[in-house]
Amino acid sequence: MLRRLLSALLLLAASATAAFAAPPVVVSPRAEAVAVTVYRAPLRSDADLDLDWLRGYALITETRTVRLPAGTSVVRFEGVSDGIIPASAIAQGLPGPPGEKNRDARLISAASLVEAALGRRVHVRRTDRKTGRITESEAILLSGPDGIVLQTREGFEALRCAGLPETLVYDSLPAGLTDKPTLAVTTTSPEVTVATVRLSYLATGFDWRANYVAEVAPDGRTLDLFAWLTLANGNGESFADARTMAVAGKPNAEDKQEEQPDAGEIQLRCWPQGRTHEIPLTGLPAVGDTLNSLPQTYASDAIVVTGTRIPKPNLESPIPITTVVATQEELGDLKLYRIPIPVTVAARGQKQVALLARKAVTFERRYSFWLRTDDRDPDPEPVPVSMLLRMENRKEKGLGLPLPQGKAAVFQSAHGQPLLVGETAIEDSAVGQQVELSVGQSNDVRIAHRIVRKGDEGDDDDGAGEAVERKHRRARYDPTYNPRPELHEVELSNAGPVEALVEVIIAVNQPWEAVRPSVRLGVKDGRKLWLARVPAQGRARLSFTLRPVPKLLPRRPDDERDEGD
Repeated sequence: MLRRLLSALLLLAASATAAFAAPPVVVSPRAEAVAVTVYRAPLRSDADLDLDWLRGYALITETRTVRLPAGTSVVRFEGVSDGIIPASAIAQGLPGPPGEKNRDARLISAASLVEAALGRRVHVRRTDRKTGRITESEAILLSGPDGIVLQTREGFEALRCAGLPETLVYDSLPAGLTDKPTLAVTTTSPEVTVATVRLSYLATGFDWRANYVAEVAPDGRTLDLFAWLTLANGNGESFADARTMAVAGKPNAEDKQEEQPDAGEIQLRCWPQGRTHEIPLTGLPAVGDTLNSLPQTYASDAIVVTGTRIPKPNLESPIPITTVVATQEELGDLKLYRIPIPVTVAARGQKQVALLARKAVTFERRYSFWLRTDDRDPDPEPVPVSMLLRMENRKEKGLGLPLPQGKAAVFQSAHGQPLLVGETAIEDSAVGQQVELSVGQSNDVRIAHRIVRKGDEGDDDDGAGEAVERKHRRARYDPTYNPRPELHEVELSNAGPVEALVEVIIAVNQPWEAVRPSVRLGVKDGRKLWLARVPAQGRARLSFTLRPVPKLLPRRPDDERDEGD
């Protein structure tokens, strides 16, 4: 009876142990195929891409093959992007529904190495500044990474408080640390099976931009337009031979900060150092000063593991260029640019592929100036106007395709050599819109603006106040607000050999309005426009009156009753 009871207890204990045992771990070291779709940062200016501050994101889809045991197991997908958003991950193809998802926070770093090696023996490697001699001794790592304290044969000491270049060397990589970002997914399989899993997730730390090169033809009427698509990956993982796409536009995205694992930083605190009565009250270097005094080769050296060296990424390598033209497709209201061949989106690097190439795009050379009338004392001296190359984004004009936002460099040949004549920004341009390339300021076409006359108090040169009053009889105006009207004169001069077409936008802010122009004005973007044809070696003039608009007072209850009558 006792033997039977003991057997039953042992069987129950074995069952309980099996029930509470950790599920087996299945490691997927790499993806067999990967696709990367990069969405550009919605609020980025035309500044250059900064690998340390990329605000775009990417949709990454990986195909992996895993062999799963029967029952519950944990699948570890290694080599995912550093910036993975775990909540967005979808694993399709598992035999059972995916359970818990976790991003592995145990990435190898100086801090995580120290934390994982606490209580273990390590090697302290020191270099004598004078002789260059390297010595190595054993020590027990007692605390860190928030202040590293070691126990050696000589006693207790803090790392790098001796004033010598020092580093820790580990005999092996501590268990549980990995040099690859990892996503762990729990799943259940009814039997042993080989599953092809499609893992999709969003990741931060990506961006892309367009860079245009325009070369003006010798005839001065057409140009060749070429564009690069530059992909940037600020993560530490590369995506080799990836099917790559870029999306232009602004899809809706909530800007929520995703918590990322943080291994912390190593802080060096020089305490204790010897015994307290042996330490002078002054003369201890600050931690920052100690770090700055170390040779650069040690301050930025790689983490050393016996037999293994993990190098720093080379951030100054040249950008690889793939000379294949991307194809443009529709994606709802967004634009999708697909790279027709697999490309490698390298870690901490940029990749350039050809975005478009158009020959003999027709353009019109125009000049432009923004005339500000809020300056009460303008400079009467002539100033240069801006030069524009204006294109119609239509197929019959040589374009006829969406142009994503980017920077453009304009070149023109001189004595058989292309020379840079200007750089400008291009906004997102749809088919049918106008595209303007600003190529700097003109030396030949100039504009002068001056105020010829200011009227007297209460002067209303064409009875406009009475006309407004007749139109709005119920409105009430402030009689104390009565600034003086001004007579403005604008003169354009053209020292060039051909006629110049100049657009002068008259920027009038409330409470003023431009009236009685000497030349008929047009309208552009809600503002009055003087489109002037200035003959070669000639001049063109415009005069107008800048008049105050009567200022309305708040309505009174009596006004509403009068309107009801």
